[in-house]
Amino acid sequence: MNSTAQPVLRKIIHIDMDSFYASVEQRDDPSLAGKAVAVGGSPDGRGGVVATANYEARRFGVHSAMSSKKAQRLCPHLIFLYPRFAVYKEISKQIREIFSRYTDLIEPLSLDEAYLDVTEDKLGIGSAIDIAKEIKAAIKTELNLTASAGVSINKFVAKVASNMNKPDGLTFIGPSKVERFIAALPVEKFHGVGKVTAEKMKIRGLHKGADLKKLTEAELVYLFGKSGHFFYKIVRGIDHRKVEPNQETKSIGAEDTFSYDLSEREEMYQELARLAEIVFKRMSLYQLFGRTLTIKIKYSDFRQITRSKSFPAAFTELETMVEVAKSLLDATDLDDGKVRLLGVSISNFNSTREQGEWYQSRLFP
Repeated sequence: MNSTAQPVLRKIIHIDMDSFYASVEQRDDPSLAGKAVAVGGSPDGRGGVVATANYEARRFGVHSAMSSKKAQRLCPHLIFLYPRFAVYKEISKQIREIFSRYTDLIEPLSLDEAYLDVTEDKLGIGSAIDIAKEIKAAIKTELNLTASAGVSINKFVAKVASNMNKPDGLTFIGPSKVERFIAALPVEKFHGVGKVTAEKMKIRGLHKGADLKKLTEAELVYLFGKSGHFFYKIVRGIDHRKVEPNQETKSIGAEDTFSYDLSEREEMYQELARLAEIVFKRMSLYQLFGRTLTIKIKYSDFRQITRSKSFPAAFTELETMVEVAKSLLDATDLDDGKVRLLGVSISNFNSTREQGEWYQSRLFP
């Protein structure tokens, strides 16, 4: 018996719907065909952020998490629509049903994307590429929507690949091409690398995966903390994370590192309100309403603190979340510190809105 036999390579597909919310709106309203559409904003139409924008809008620089005011400055003819969360959730269930025809190993990341492990598919098709083609065709035929797919041997490469040829793309990165693919990958394309980390890398002459691969694991950890362990493995094509079909969401959050340090409390209030709105939209999409709100503050000297407050019932109103976030900031001694990063997150979830109604009069008499 050969005790050194190589493990079976997994077949992983990452499916990512193309501008999901905006595409649903265009599908359901033919008059929107060919027009620049963004979904997001607030019910009163006075502000908010972009949840998603279609490709016609993206040509003008409109993207998710952008303020609605900036989006409309960039694209004056932009049509802004308030999201229909119940509709998106129902369509997401239909997409999940299509996935389940091929495998039970499905790990949703959000309503519009998921990992699938088809190493052993239900129908005995064998080819992950053929399965991805069939899934894309079923989504197009049955739901009149398009999806992009990435196919590879691990989650990292599959996810990056799914974004390579959008919209309606399919990209396969085979086992023999994984390391070469990652070596040529710009650092800003690495899933999980934000603008700040990408700039930090480029300042040090690290522009592509091949540059990261030249550094030892100790050097990467010194430069990037715990993420250095991940970078060391991923540039060598190593990603042993399994597709987790029953993964439970523990928290929903959003944070931002600013291009300049914040020093005015009013600026911090505005940023907390913006981040709280992003979190509230995600809570609504996932139908997860939590009882604990946490803010995160990182100073220019890299000191970091968190402050939390828990309540008997779940947050169901954005205004309440904003007020609690501000009160947590007010209770913090900023010591005239310059703030580099702010974050807002919700945890301790109730599964549905009905499990806990929010009584604001008790909180803010």
